[in-house]
Amino acid sequence: MRLAFLAVTLLASSGLPAAAADIADRVVVHKERRLLQLFQGDQVIREYAVAHGGNPLGHKRQEGDERTPEGLYLLDWRNPGSGYHKSIHVSYPAPADVAAAAAGGVDPGGMIMIHGQRNYFGWLAFLTQRFDWTNGCIAVTNAQMDEIWTMVPNNTPIEIKP
Repeated sequence: MRLAFLAVTLLASSGLPAAAADIADRVVVHKERRLLQLFQGDQVIREYAVAHGGNPLGHKRQEGDERTPEGLYLLDWRNPGSGYHKSIHVSYPAPADVAAAAAGGVDPGGMIMIHGQRNYFGWLAFLTQRFDWTNGCIAVTNAQMDEIWTMVPNNTPIEIKP
């Protein structure tokens, strides 16, 4: 039993592919810290450095503002054939986002995803992950996206904090 615990602990900290038991039930993104965490209950099971939209401060208000939304959403569907290395959709805009955008006479935007690097450019992650380059999405390396893809089922809650 102790040996199995040690093996799982080493696997979790090694960057190796996720074990079958490592399924996240919640995702938390800390925008200011540029950190994405996968949780199982109250335990952090993985952490990843992320890049955001080119204008990361504040909540997404409209299409084209290059902001990553803040709040509670769901990771509700995935696209294995994305223009980026896999992508998982964030359920933005929520009804409150739509209402706020309508009150301001703007389009709230959408298609916010967690994704890897632009297809065929994964080798540039050592550079691209050093700055905020997306249009409001949450970007990780391709290897990290492969791991997130296997550990985060559809309809997992995601909280995006400032």
